Amino acid sequence: MNDEFSLLHPAVQKWVYKQGWRDLRAIQKSAIKPILSGKTDIVISAPTAGGKTEAVFLPACSAIAGETDGFGILYISPLKALINDQYRRLESLCDMLDMKVTPWHGDSPQSKKKAARQSPDGILLITPESLEARLIRDAGWVQAAFESLKYVVIDEYHAFIGFERGHHLQSLLARLEHLLDRQKSPIPRLALSATLGDMDGVLSCLRTDSKFPSKLIVDSESNSALKMQVRGYLNHASNEEEAPAELRVAEDLYALLRGDSHLVFANSRHNTEKFVVMLNDLCLDNHVPEEFFAHHGSLSKELRSYVERRLQKETLPTTAVCTMTLELGIDIGKVNSIAQVTAPHSVASLRQRLGRSGRRGSPAILRTFIIEDELTAKSSLSDRLRLRLLQSIAIIRLLLRNWYEPADTDLYHFSTLLHQVLAITAQWGGVRADQLWSLLCRSGPFDKVTVEHFKTLLSGMGENSLISQLTSGELVLAEQGERLVNHFSFYAVFETPQEYRIIVKEGGKTLGMLPVESPVAPNQHIVFGGNRWKVLDIDVAKKTIYVTPAKGGKPPVFLGGGNSAHDLVRQEMLKVYTRGDYRIEVEGKKVDFLDATATDLFSEGLTSFRELRLENKRIVSHGQYVHLIPWMGDKIANTLAMLLVRSGYKANNFRGVIEIDGASHSAVTNCLYDFTEEESVSDTDLAKLAMNKHIEKYDHLLPESLLNEGYGSKAFDVDGTKDWITGALKGKLLQPQ
Repeated sequence: MNDEFSLLHPAVQKWVYKQGWRDLRAIQKSAIKPILSGKTDIVISAPTAGGKTEAVFLPACSAIAGETDGFGILYISPLKALINDQYRRLESLCDMLDMKVTPWHGDSPQSKKKAARQSPDGILLITPESLEARLIRDAGWVQAAFESLKYVVIDEYHAFIGFERGHHLQSLLARLEHLLDRQKSPIPRLALSATLGDMDGVLSCLRTDSKFPSKLIVDSESNSALKMQVRGYLNHASNEEEAPAELRVAEDLYALLRGDSHLVFANSRHNTEKFVVMLNDLCLDNHVPEEFFAHHGSLSKELRSYVERRLQKETLPTTAVCTMTLELGIDIGKVNSIAQVTAPHSVASLRQRLGRSGRRGSPAILRTFIIEDELTAKSSLSDRLRLRLLQSIAIIRLLLRNWYEPADTDLYHFSTLLHQVLAITAQWGGVRADQLWSLLCRSGPFDKVTVEHFKTLLSGMGENSLISQLTSGELVLAEQGERLVNHFSFYAVFETPQEYRIIVKEGGKTLGMLPVESPVAPNQHIVFGGNRWKVLDIDVAKKTIYVTPAKGGKPPVFLGGGNSAHDLVRQEMLKVYTRGDYRIEVEGKKVDFLDATATDLFSEGLTSFRELRLENKRIVSHGQYVHLIPWMGDKIANTLAMLLVRSGYKANNFRGVIEIDGASHSAVTNCLYDFTEEESVSDTDLAKLAMNKHIEKYDHLLPESLLNEGYGSKAFDVDGTKDWITGALKGKLLQPQ
C-alpha cells in the first residue's frame, strides 16, 4: 500500500485488508487526496468493474466516519436497481465503520425510510425523482437532514449528460445547495462513469459554475483483450423451406451460449420476449432445463431480481436476454460473453455492454448477429448497401479506437424547465420570477435559455392555468399546476405512460406492467416474461390484465424512442466502403471479424456502392426514387429531408439515406444549392414543418414558439447542413456522372 492509503480511516484500511487486496488500483489511489480535501468536483471514468465505486467511497466514508449529525454522503443513481445493488456492496464497509446506509426509492422498506427521517446520518442512496419528492413535500426535513452533507456522488454519470434527467439533476443539486445556503461553499460532486465521449466537456456538465475546482480521473490501466465476431444472416424471400433468419439466430445463440452465463442485448422489449421464447422452445425440444430469461423495464421487480441473483451466484447457467436494463452498472458479476442481436445503436452503448464480459481475467467476448433481406428487383437502396451490417462494422471499428459519442449539451430542455418552475413554486409556496430566473437560468443548468424564452414560458404557463401571479408579484400554483404537482407521476421529468398490471389468475403472481400503447384483448395469446399466456380478463377500473399459461402467442408491441446515429459513425461507414476493406489492423496485421455470410453480405453492399459510384457521388437515381446519401449523422440527414419537404417533395430519412419521391436529380441539386443562398432559415423554421414534436414529458404544455425552438435544436442542424452542401458542391459530389 502507498502513502495515499495511510490517509484513509483505520476501519476503512481494515476493510481493504479483509478483501484480500494487495494494493489499490491507480484510480483509487488518485482519488483519495482530492476527495479528502473536500474542495473539488471529480469525475472518475473507468470500465465496468474497474473499481470506481471504491475509488469514491473509501475516502468519502473516511471523511464522514464518526459523524452522526445528518447525512454525510448523498448518492444519486438513475435506477432503483443500482441503489439496491450499491446498498449490498456498501453494507460490509459501513458495518466496519458503524455507519448507516439507507436506500430510498419507491420500493424501499418503509421501516428504513422512517428510521432515516427520525435519525438521518451516514449515506443516503436515492433517485433524482425521490429527491424531488422530498424537496417538494418536506423541504424543512431536507434542510435539517443534509445540514452537514460533505459529498454528492452521482453514479452512471453518462446516463444523465445531455438528457432531460441530467438537467433535472443539475437543478435539484442547485436547489439543494440554495436550501442549505451552500452557494459560497459548494458541496463537492463526485461522478462515476464507465463511458464518456467528450473528456474535455464532461466537467463543465457537472456544475454550471466554473469557478469551483474540478478534476478528471481516467483509468489508464485497463487494456483487456477482446474476441469478437459479426455473424450475418439472410432472410430468404424466395426459399420457403429454410427457417426464418430470426429462428436461425436463436438456434445459433442456443448452440453457442447454453451451459454458461451470458447477456444477449436485443435492443427492444419486443425482441427480448421474442428471442427468449424461441430459445426456451429449443431447451424444451432438447429436453434440457430452461436457462434463458427476459430482463426489461416492464417486468416486475421480482422477476428481474431473480435473473440478477442467478447471474450473481454463477452457480447455474443463466443467459439474460435484455434491453439496456443490464447495460448500466448493476453488479451481476462477469458473464462469459455478450451477444448483440440487430445493429448496435451507438459506440458508447456497445462499450458499456462489452464491459460486462471477460470473467476471471479471460478476454471479453462480443458476438454480433445481423439479419439482412435477400436482394430482389424491388429491394431498397438501404438494403442494397447492407447498411445494418455496415453500421455494425463502423461502430466496432470506432469502439476499438476508443471513440464514443459526445453528449448533445446544446439542447434547451424547455419541458424540464417548465417542470422545475412548478417544482420550485410548490417547494417554496410562492416565488418571484426573478428568483426562478436566477436559480434556474442565470446561474443554473438552463443557461442557454434567454430572458425572452423565460418570459414566454411563464406567460404560457399562466395561460394554461399552471401558475398565477398574486398582487404582491409572487407566482403560485394555479389549478392545473396544483393538479400536476399533486399527481404521483410528477416527480419524474421523463414520460411514464399509463400501464396495466399483468397478474396470473391462479396464485395472483404479478408478472409486470404493460403500457397502454400495447393493447390486448380477452382470449388473446401473448408472450411476456419469456413465457406464453392467454388473456382471461381485463379490469379497466383496476388497470389489471389477468392471464393463465398457454401454448401460443406473440410479444406485445412496446413503443420506444428512436436512436440517432452520429456524424462520425456514418463517416466511418463511408470510409470502410471507400477503402473496400472492413478489417482492423492489429500489430501490423489485418484482423478479419466477419463470418462467411457476413463477408458475402459486405461484398454485396460494396458491389452496390461501387456500381452506383458512391465514392464520388452523393446523389443517385434508383427505381422511382432519387436518393441523397450524405454519409452524415441523423441531424444533417433530417435537415436535408425536411428542406426537400419544404420545397414540395416527399422525402424520408432511412438510416441516413434520404429517399425522395417525384423528383429529378437536377431538381434536388438545385434545391440544395438554393438553400445555401438562404440566410433566414433556421432549425426552428424547419421544426414548424414537423408533425409530432412532443418528445419530452411536458412538451404539450409549451408555447408553440418554444416547442419549435426546442425541437429544432434536437432534430436539425441548418448550419452543419449548409457546410455539407457547400463542400459537396465544391467537390462535385452532387453532379450526374
